[in-house]
Amino acid sequence: MAKGFDQHQEYLQQLSLLGKDLTRRSRASCELCTKSGISLSIYEVPPAPKEPQLDSVIYLCEPCISQLEKPKLIDPNHWRILSETVWSEVPAVQVMAVRLLRHLANNQAWAQKILEELYLEDELEAWIDKQGLQ
Repeated sequence: MAKGFDQHQEYLQQLSLLGKDLTRRSRASCELCTKSGISLSIYEVPPAPKEPQLDSVIYLCEPCISQLEKPKLIDPNHWRILSETVWSEVPAVQVMAVRLLRHLANNQAWAQKILEELYLEDELEAWIDKQGLQ
């Protein structure tokens, strides 16, 4: 059990080392809702790789993280910004934006419209399909 704990602690330490690069990439703004001047945390886009990688994490604010972790409590108005962030140059941001839009499209016509206008590379589509919102 101690070995697993130690490995997890090492993983978390490696993940935290990505903070400076994420701050630079995100310009200290939430990469999904674009809010700035608030506390941001590293969020691993599922499925997470065995080793932390900058390309598989995004910088998010607490309101975004809490809604991702509890999709039944999603506030659709919070996510209207996805019409912009879905076009991000960061694949991990695009993946989460599309997953959210697909979830929202069940009840939100604006989300369905964005998805209809979207073209995704096959590799990105495969990553999106690996896992949805819980």
